[in-house]
Parts: sequence; structure tokens; C-alpha cells
Amino acid sequence: MILFHIHDAQLVISNRRAIKKWIQGIIESHDKRTGDINIIFCRSDYLLELNKKYLEHDYYTDVITFPYSEEKKVSGDIFIDVDTVACNAETFRQSFGNELLRVMIHGVLHLLGLDDNNEENAHIMRKAEDTALTKITVDPVQ
Repeated sequence: MILFHIHDAQLVISNRRAIKKWIQGIIESHDKRTGDINIIFCRSDYLLELNKKYLEHDYYTDVITFPYSEEKKVSGDIFIDVDTVACNAETFRQSFGNELLRVMIHGVLHLLGLDDNNEENAHIMRKAEDTALTKITVDPVQ
């Protein structure tokens, strides 16, 4: 089950059913099943505190993923900083909605075991994001 949570952000997610179906399709394309996935939208300061507390990183980031998958069942928590997503959207000249979808699927790909910890893995991750983004046409924040 995929659930969306708004922690301390000013955000309304639209087209939830289509987004959930898209995420499930990406998971199934990796020969896995969807378990319990929580996508939590929050602000910069909250995600910074999580980053410090759990990952010992003292910097802002757009997404942090806590996987708890089992075998073929993909589960975990994906925390998304909507402030950083908004800044990145402006920097990369993307709509907020498109950047938000990219960050959502980036978190899902982490749950699937992909990483972006070096240049080669980052390239693989980016290609997987691009492929996934061709499979959705809805705006998450209409």
C-alpha cells in the first residue's frame, strides 16, 4: 500500500491514484511487489534534522529513504523536502510537479536497491528516473 502524508509542508497532492499506479508499475517492472510505502512531504528543517539524526549528514537534501523491504516486497519511508524540490525545479528549469515526480521515483528507486553514491551509479539512477518519468503524464500538484 502506498500512502501520502503531509508532515509540515503546504502541499496538496492531486492525481494520487494515478501516481500510486505509476509507482506500482515501476516496482513491478523490477520484478518486485509493492509492500508498505509511505511518502512523507516535509520542510527543509525537518528533513535536515532527520539527515543529522539518522545519517549523520549535516546538510540539506531533497529526499531521504528508509528502506525496510523484504525479498521481493518493496517497503519503506520516503521523506521529501518540498522546499528543496522547489529550489531544484527553479535551478533545473522544471515545473515543481515534474521535479516532485522525479524525487518521488528517486526515492522508490532507492527502495528497489539503486544507489547514487558515485558517478557511475548516479548515471544509472538518472537513466532509471528518466525512463520512469516517460510512463506518467499527470501533474501531482494541480
